[in-house]
Amino acid sequence: MDKLERYIEQLREDFTSGAFSEKEANENPFSQFHQWLQQAVDAKVTEVQAMLLSTVSQDNKPSSRIVYLREFENNQFWFYTNYNSRKAQNLQSNPNASLTFFWSELERQIRIEGTIQRATAEQSDAYFNSRPYESKIGAWASNQSHLLKSREDLEEKINQLQKQFTPETIKRPEHWGGFVLTANYYEFWQGRQSRLHDRISYELKNNEWNISRMFP
Repeated sequence: MDKLERYIEQLREDFTSGAFSEKEANENPFSQFHQWLQQAVDAKVTEVQAMLLSTVSQDNKPSSRIVYLREFENNQFWFYTNYNSRKAQNLQSNPNASLTFFWSELERQIRIEGTIQRATAEQSDAYFNSRPYESKIGAWASNQSHLLKSREDLEEKINQLQKQFTPETIKRPEHWGGFVLTANYYEFWQGRQSRLHDRISYELKNNEWNISRMFP
C-alpha cells in the first residue's frame, strides 16, 4: 500500500453539525427539500445547485454525472442537457433515475428518486434564451458524449458557429433541452457522530407520503 492509499484509508470525519428527527421533518418532502436548500444557500454552500444524476442504460449499466438543478416545484426537478448524450439515451430506454445533493458544509445529503421525461419545448426555449451567448454556442457545438478528434476541432466549430449566429439570431437547437424528474422517493441524511447518522425517508404510496426512519 503506497502513501496515498494509506492516507485515504486512515481518513476519518466525525459529523457534529446537527441532528434531524421525524418530529422536525415536514410532512411534505418537497417543503423539507425547500427548507434545506434555503439553509444551504444561506450557508453559502459551494455549487449548491450541483446534483449527481444517476441513470441506467438499456443493458443495465449504471452511470452518474453532475448536472445543475435549474428549476423546481411540486416534487419536480429540472435540468438541461444534450438530447444525444449518454444520459439522455439512458433515460429514453429507462426513465427511472435518481438525484443526489451533498452539502459538506452542513453535513447533509438528499437523495431523490423518480421518473424523468422531457420538458416542454416552451420550457426549454425559455431556459435556453436566458443563457449567455457563449453557452448557447456551446449547446450547438457539442455533440455531447461522442468522440472528439481534438480540442482544435471543437474550437474551429465554435468559430464557425459564432459567424453563423449572432446573439440576436441564435435559437435553441432541437438536440438540446430540458428533462424533469417527478419524485416518488426522498431521503434526507444528516451526518452524526460515530457514523450513527439520521436518515429520514419519504415514500409515495397511494398518493400519500409515508415518513420513516432508517438505520444509518
